[in-house]
Parts: sequence; structure tokens; C-alpha cells
Amino acid sequence: MSILTVRNLTKRFDGLVANQDISLTVEKGSITAVIGPNGAGKTTFFNMVTGVYQPTEGSILLEDQSIVGMKPHAISRKGIARTFQNIRLFGNITVLENVMVGMHNHLRVGVLGTILQLRKFKDEELQAQAEAFRLLEYVGLADHLNDEADSLSYGAQRRLEIARALATKPKVLLLDEPAAGMNPRETKELTDLIHKIRKEFDVTIILIEHDMKLVMEISEHIFVLDHGEKIAEGNPDEIRKNPKVIEAYLGSGASTAQAVSTIGG
Repeated sequence: MSILTVRNLTKRFDGLVANQDISLTVEKGSITAVIGPNGAGKTTFFNMVTGVYQPTEGSILLEDQSIVGMKPHAISRKGIARTFQNIRLFGNITVLENVMVGMHNHLRVGVLGTILQLRKFKDEELQAQAEAFRLLEYVGLADHLNDEADSLSYGAQRRLEIARALATKPKVLLLDEPAAGMNPRETKELTDLIHKIRKEFDVTIILIEHDMKLVMEISEHIFVLDHGEKIAEGNPDEIRKNPKVIEAYLGSGASTAQAVSTIGG
């Protein structure tokens, strides 16, 4: 059963074509990777799915409902959350407050209730704090709830971003290079966390990632982009052997040994 369906998706910036005629289907409950060399159009694709960019052409369906034309906050409310290639936290507020920011789409008390400090608002705030603390426990950051986000290590900031995304109660979680800058231990912890999130939150995960070892270990299905176009899709074994993928990463004439080393084996 599909949860996200993209058909003939194209994005042009003046004369530059960033994505060209991309079609793909993501199965509900899957861990799916979108990979490709630098400049392949991966983040542009994520930006269209999350409403940061509007497509020039094509359709994006979340559970068979179009989300094209929606603003990012509306798409978030529909059930798509993301993290970013360059971490985007509120560095000068606490770790707990960063997670609570992710909950605003689901809070019921409006601006007037907040201003008047109604009892209902206070109750909801306490519930939000409790839920934020639970998520911080889940990603291993409960001991840092009152620290400013900027004080965390790089790996911990990545986990905080994931906790904030989970606070939006997503059906689909998009992770943009979640292992970037991580050491091997942190990458292993991230891999375990992604598996755990998929199972325990019943969420579909789509990731962009350059760490091919991580991609091949964690993904059930992989889409490959190059120069804005989809050039291949399949399971990890099919992708690591695909001639178009090997050429995209290494150029023509690359050996099988080079491919295994670069793309994963």
C-alpha cells in the first residue's frame, strides 16, 4: 500500500531544471532512500514534497490526496515532517522548548487563550511538556532538557531535530542527510534509532544520505537521482549492481571493486 505517490514531478528555476519528470511510489511503513551524486536534485525533491518549493509540473499525493499548492505548515499538519541537511534548531532556547515548537500544529488553544493564560492553555502546555520530555527520553536527550540547543554535540543536535520532527506526529518522516558529520558510533546509534522509530511510531521514513554503508544496511527500496532525473530504483542489491548508478557515481569504465567500495557491498 502506497503512502506517497509522485508523478512527473518537475522543478525549473528560470533556465535551470533541478528535477525533471520524476515519478516514484513510496510504500507505507517502508524505509526508503533517495540517493545520487552532489547536485542530483535530492534536496529540491524534498523541498517540493514539504511545500518549500511548488513544482513547475507534476503531482504529489499523500494517501491519494494532492498536497501540491499547500504551504509547509499545512503539509506538516497533513502528516509530513522533515529534518534538514544543515541543522535548523533554535539555538538559544532549551532542548525541551525546541521539541515543543514542533507541537504547535496540534495544540487546540488559540492565540487568545494563550494571551489570557486560560486554564485550558495551562493544562495543554503541561501535556505538551510531558510529551516533549518523553520524546527527549526516546532519543536519549532527557538529561539535556534545560540546556540550550547550541550547547549540544553535533550528533545530539541531529537527534534533537528528529525529536522535534516526531513531535509533529508525522505519517512520513523525511531525513535529509541525518548521518552527515557523525562518527561511526553515532552513525550506528542513528541506524538503530531509525529502525526503532519506524516500528514504534508506525511511520514511513524517506532519507537522503551520502553514507552508502548506512543506505545499503537500512533501506528496503532506493531511488537514484542524477542531474535531476530518476535513473534507477530497486532494492540495495539491485542498486549496487546497476550500471547507470555505477556510472553516475564513478564515471564510465569503473571496476566492480570500485563500485562496491563507493556504493556499498
